[in-house]
Order: sequence, then structure tokens, then C-alpha cells
Amino acid sequence: MGNYRKRSTGRKTNKVDQFMTSNFTEEFRTVDLLIKSKAITCGVDAFALSLIKAERQIRKLFTNLIFQYPSFSESDVSGLRKVLFENTNIYFKDFISGIKALYPRSIKDLIGPEYADLLKNLLSAIKYRNKIFHGQLTNKELTHKDFVKIINEIKQWCEKLANEAQEEFGYDGFGRNSFQKNTLPIWKKYKIPVSNLNDYRNFINFRMTNTQI
Repeated sequence: MGNYRKRSTGRKTNKVDQFMTSNFTEEFRTVDLLIKSKAITCGVDAFALSLIKAERQIRKLFTNLIFQYPSFSESDVSGLRKVLFENTNIYFKDFISGIKALYPRSIKDLIGPEYADLLKNLLSAIKYRNKIFHGQLTNKELTHKDFVKIINEIKQWCEKLANEAQEEFGYDGFGRNSFQKNTLPIWKKYKIPVSNLNDYRNFINFRMTNTQI
């Protein structure tokens, strides 16, 4: 679990309203350095790296939630990894769907009112990235300024999700090891029982694809 520091909200209160995870700050340190560099491709490079981090965060949040089931322990980590690896058609939206199917509060609930706009921007960014990686043209000529704007939107999603997930789950998606037991017994709230690797496989196959997020 990462370290946290209080972030001022401008309101007088005895409670900590918001946090900024040191995990989030450290995770995007490389992105910030890339943007500030003088490399010709610094914008697109930082953009691609930011998306990788966003995709990894949602995947790690999902795998962390799955690992909270009492039926899983360290001896199951290899098997859990293998089951997910076998499903090559699981993408960003599918992990959001999986969390929604598993837990009473969805990613939409955690992100709040900004969810629709941030998700739309993120999905558009994924489409841009895929075209760029395949050497195709996007439907718009993206400049360095455009890439920085998209990066900031990705960071906004990731930071908001990290803060809310840490509070809700006890894990922010940026801790290096997602296969750890959290302090909070959140598995008691789960909507679907998963008792073994075959249950997990079925959950992925039938609960995570082609669903509304």
C-alpha cells in the first residue's frame, strides 16, 4: 500500500477529504519527465506511456479485487495470472465491466460526475494510440499540445480513481503487487461467489464482455 499525503481542499474540516497517492505521483514521474524533455517525439511517447499506465491500473484493481476472495492465497497467484493471460480479448472496458459485475460500487460510482467525459476521452485516446501503433493516420492531426491535453485527462482519470479506490478497496491500482490481501474485508460485499480458478475463468468469459459500463 502506498504512502499518502493530505491535499488541501480549501475548506475548514477536521477530516481528510481528499488524498493524493504517492504511488500516483511516482507512477507518472516518467511521463512528466518525458513531457519536459526536448525529444522530438516526447509528446506522443508520453501519451503512449500514460495510456499504458491507465490500462495497467484498471487491470491491477480488478486482479486485486479478485484476490480478496478468501478462497485465493499466494499459492494461487500463478493460476490466477494464467487464467487472465488465456483471455486475450479482455481490454480496458472489460475490466470496468468486471468490477461493476463484482462489486456494489462501479468505477462510474467511484469516479463520479466526471466519469462520462473522462471515459469518453480515454476511449478516444485508446483509438488514437492503436492507430499510431499500427502506423495508421488518426482522424485528426495531433500536435504536441493535443497530446499534453490528452495526457492531463488520462492523469485526471487515474488520480481520481486511485484516490477513490484506495478509500473504497484499500488499494489504488498503482501498488507494485496487486496480489495482496487488503486490510478491508471488501469480499463480503461481492455480488458473485468465486471459489476456484474455474469460477474465475467463467466470470471472465461471461461477465466481462459486451456489457454496459
